[in-house]
Amino acid sequence: MTRKTTFCETCRDDVKFTVKTLSKTGNLRGKDYTYTGKEARCNECGSLVFVPDIVDFNLDALYDVYREKNGILPTEVIAAVPKKYKIGKRPLSLLLGWGEQTYTRYCEGHVPSKAYSDIIKHINDDPRFYMSLLEKNKEAITPEAYRKSRKAVEALLSGAGKIDKAAEYLMYRCGDITPFTLQKYLYYVQGFGYAFNGDFLFAEDCEAWVYGPVYKNIYAKYKSRSFHPADKPTDFDMSALTDDEKTVCDSVIDNLCCYSGEILVRFTHNESPWLETRKGLAPDAQSNRIITKESIAAYFDAVKSKYNMINPVDIKEYAEAMFDRVR
Repeated sequence: MTRKTTFCETCRDDVKFTVKTLSKTGNLRGKDYTYTGKEARCNECGSLVFVPDIVDFNLDALYDVYREKNGILPTEVIAAVPKKYKIGKRPLSLLLGWGEQTYTRYCEGHVPSKAYSDIIKHINDDPRFYMSLLEKNKEAITPEAYRKSRKAVEALLSGAGKIDKAAEYLMYRCGDITPFTLQKYLYYVQGFGYAFNGDFLFAEDCEAWVYGPVYKNIYAKYKSRSFHPADKPTDFDMSALTDDEKTVCDSVIDNLCCYSGEILVRFTHNESPWLETRKGLAPDAQSNRIITKESIAAYFDAVKSKYNMINPVDIKEYAEAMFDRVR
């Protein structure tokens, strides 16, 4: 917030103000919702004062809670879908049979209906479903838009199943691993893999859960093992991952496997992708907000630059710096 003063109606003058975070209740579409908001009070008389940035913050927080409670995707997830499939917002609307500006409005913060949100979620979660829509309705968009988007979705589909292979490799190489720590290792493989190899290892998105980033499908696959060490595979098809991919996995294992799940949670809680995604949520609030690939890419590119990393072995310096920071 850049504003330093605002007008106080009680003092009849521009005054400095103090911002406080507190629980607030707002009514949206006929129902009350409690959210973590802010208020500003005059430093002179203590009266509530109007600050546009705070009004915007509270409105966003109210809408975030509304979305959470009603199972509607966050704006950042909706906005990430056209980027994921390399298609404009208008062409995507046309593919879906919606009004030309409908998807654009949702990217700007308008709240879609539950039915429309579920369609967007299905597209985001399942590239094959998107491919079927693209093929079925390709006449609704230009040939160039079709070719560009098809190329993007084919690239995503070529990586389908890579997250399972990465999980299996991590378990094969690291004996002291649990379903809980597996989630953190996958997140760091994805982040550092992008930083060093220029692309993401797998297509799946992770969600900003209370205890850090979580890949939901992997969670569902291994959750029955609780926090006991996952059954270690006795063999692994090394051709399932490239040498560059295995090198990143190996460095994550060598430099992060030595930390407990609790420490790794503290790592992720001090990193901007998780922090920014959960902005406005209470610490224990359940959330399915997606940590966008863009935020992961930007963060780990910055880490690589800051620590002058040449190859994945250099992850060690970052891990040690984070440990000193959170212990």
